[in-house]
Amino acid sequence: MNKHNPLVTILVIAAIVAAFVMIPKLSNQVQTVKKYEHYTDFLADLAAGRIETATVINGKRVEGDFRSDAFSGAEQSFTIYEVEANLDAQTTAKLIDDHPKVKIAVSGGSWTDNLLRLLGTFIVPVIILLVFWLFIMRQMRGAGGQAFNFGRSQAKLLSENMRQVTFDDVAGMGEVKEELEEIVEFLKEPERFRKLGATIPHGVLLVGPPGCGKTLLARAVAGQAGVAFFFLSGADFVEMFVGVGASRVRDLFKEAKQHLPAIIFIDELDAVGRLRGAGLGGGHDEREQTLNALLVEMDGFDPNADIIILAATNRPDILDPALLRPGRFDRQVVVPNPDVREREQILELYAKDKPIAEGVKLSVLAKRTPGFSGADLENLVNEAALLSGRRRLEQITIAEFDEAVERVLAGPERKSRVISDEQRKVLAYHEGGHALVGSMLPGFDKTYKVTILQRGMAMGYTINLPKEDRYMVFSNELRDRMTQALAGRAAEALVFDDITTGAANDLERVSEMARQMVTEYGMSAELGPITYGRKSGAVFLGKELVEERNYSEEAARNIDQEVRRLVDEAYNRATEIIQEHRDKLDVLVEALLEYESLTMEQVESLLERGELPEKDEAKIEAAVESAEPETERAEAEPSPGVVPEQPLPEVS
Repeated sequence: MNKHNPLVTILVIAAIVAAFVMIPKLSNQVQTVKKYEHYTDFLADLAAGRIETATVINGKRVEGDFRSDAFSGAEQSFTIYEVEANLDAQTTAKLIDDHPKVKIAVSGGSWTDNLLRLLGTFIVPVIILLVFWLFIMRQMRGAGGQAFNFGRSQAKLLSENMRQVTFDDVAGMGEVKEELEEIVEFLKEPERFRKLGATIPHGVLLVGPPGCGKTLLARAVAGQAGVAFFFLSGADFVEMFVGVGASRVRDLFKEAKQHLPAIIFIDELDAVGRLRGAGLGGGHDEREQTLNALLVEMDGFDPNADIIILAATNRPDILDPALLRPGRFDRQVVVPNPDVREREQILELYAKDKPIAEGVKLSVLAKRTPGFSGADLENLVNEAALLSGRRRLEQITIAEFDEAVERVLAGPERKSRVISDEQRKVLAYHEGGHALVGSMLPGFDKTYKVTILQRGMAMGYTINLPKEDRYMVFSNELRDRMTQALAGRAAEALVFDDITTGAANDLERVSEMARQMVTEYGMSAELGPITYGRKSGAVFLGKELVEERNYSEEAARNIDQEVRRLVDEAYNRATEIIQEHRDKLDVLVEALLEYESLTMEQVESLLERGELPEKDEAKIEAAVESAEPETERAEAEPSPGVVPEQPLPEVS
C-alpha cells in the first residue's frame, strides 16, 4: 500500500476545519443581517427600543436581535445585526446601565469564533505556506521521487531483469576480449592472482572510433563478471549547480563500496575527463571539480582496491594526463574497426536470426565493406531486411544487401528528382571519367559500381573498393587517388570544353590530400621529410581550431607551389588517360545513359570488349522494362559528385 501523501492529509484537515467553521454560518443563512455603518446608528436603534437583546463579543463586536415589531415586513421580523466598535469594560457597563430594558450581555465569543479568529491570524497563513512549500518540493523532485537529490549519483545498478550480454554475443575483437576476460577472472578468482603478488588494474579505458563496439564490450563484461555493475554516462556528473558533480562522484563510490567487488562503467568519459585548465571557467569550472573528485576516488589517499573503473571514449587525446597515469586507468585497450575476417563474423552474428537467401555469401559482402564499423554492419543488415520487407520478399537476397551497402555509403536513392538530358549527359561523362581512369590506373582499387542515379547529396557516384584492408598508404597510391578524383573534371573539360560545379567535392578532397602529402607525410621531394605546421585548439571545445605556423613565409610559398604541382600533375595525368581512351569513355557513357548503373563486371566487359556481358544484358533490359514510369518533376541543381573511399589511416 502506498504511503499517504502529506499534502493530501493537510488539505483534508483544512477542509474539515472549514466545514466546522461554516456550519453555524450556514444554519443562519436564512436570517437577514443588518450591519451598521456607524456606532451611533446602533445607539439610535437602541434608544428607540427597537433592539431586544445585545451581546458584546470581546469588546470588538456587538450582535443581537431586533424586536419582532421593530420593523414592518416579515423579512425583518428576526434579524441579527453586527457593528464594529471598541467597547472596553467601562463603556460596556455604562451601556448596560443606560438601557435596563434591553438584555445586554458580555461574551468572549463562541469556540467557532475563536477558532475562526485563530485560523485567520495564524493557522491559515501557515497552511498556505506549507502547501506552497510542498508544491515547490514536488516540482523539484528528481526521477527518484525525492527532493534535493542533486548530489546523489545518477548511476544505475545492472539488475537481473535487464538483458544480459556475454562475450559470446560479441563477434570478433579476440585480443580485446582477452584483455577484458582477465578482469572478469580476477573478480571471480582473486586469490589466484594475489598469491603471485599481482594486482588488478584500477581502471581500463576502451578507446576506439564511434560504432566500434566499446559500449557493447562493457555490457559483455557486466554479463560475464557476475558482480555489481554500475553504469552511467560522463554527462551524468555535469550539472549547473557548483559542487553537484563532485558530490555525485563521491556518492557513486560510496554506493559501490556497499556492493564489493564492483565495476563502474563510465560511457563517454571525455564529457568529464577533459584536460584541466582548458575550460571556459578556469580552475573553478564545475567540470574540473568533478574531475578532481574522480581522480581522488580512483587513486587518492584512500584508494578503492576492489572497485574497477571501466570507461569508453573516442577522444583519448583530450583527456587529462592525470587520468591516464598508472594507478588510475592502467590500461588503454584499443578497439579498432573490424578487419575482413571480423566483419564476416559480425555479419553472421546479425544475420543468424534473419532469412538469408542461399546465394548470399557473407564473406563476399565482408570484402565489399572495408572501413565499416560494427554499428555500420548492423545497420547494413537491418537496411537489407527493411528493403526485403518493403518489396514483400520472403528472404533477403544479395540485391537487397547491395542496395543496403549503397544506402550506408551514399544515402537513400532520390527517385523524385529529374534532370534535363543535357545535365544527365554531363553527369554521365563525369562519372564515366572516374570509372575509366580508375580502371586504367595499374594497381588502383576496382570500380565496384558507377551510377548516375541520385543518392543523398550526390547526383551520381563511383564506388571503388580495395582488394584488402590497408593500414598504410604509399605515395604512389595517393597520387593515383588524386588522379582518379580529378578524372570527372577532366572529362567535362575535354568533352564539353567547359566545366561545372559537380567536381566541388572532388577538388576539396584532392586539395586536402595534396596538402597532407606535403605538410604531414613528408612526400615532397622539394620540401623533404619535414612536418610543417602544428594543429592546436581549445581542448574544451574538442576541435583543432587553428594551425600554428612554425615555418617562414618563403616555406609557405613553397608549400603552396608544391601542392599546386601535385594537383596539376594528377589533373594532366587524368586528361592524358581520357584522351588516349576516349572511345572507351564514350562506350561507358552510352551504357550509363541507357541503364543508369553499371557493376564492376559490366564496366570491365565494356572496357575490354566494348559491350555488356551476355548474361547481364537480358537482366538489365528486363529491369528497365519493369521499372515504373517517372512523372514530370521540377528540375533541380546538380550536387557535387561523391566518390566514397576508405578513410586514410594514420601513418607512423
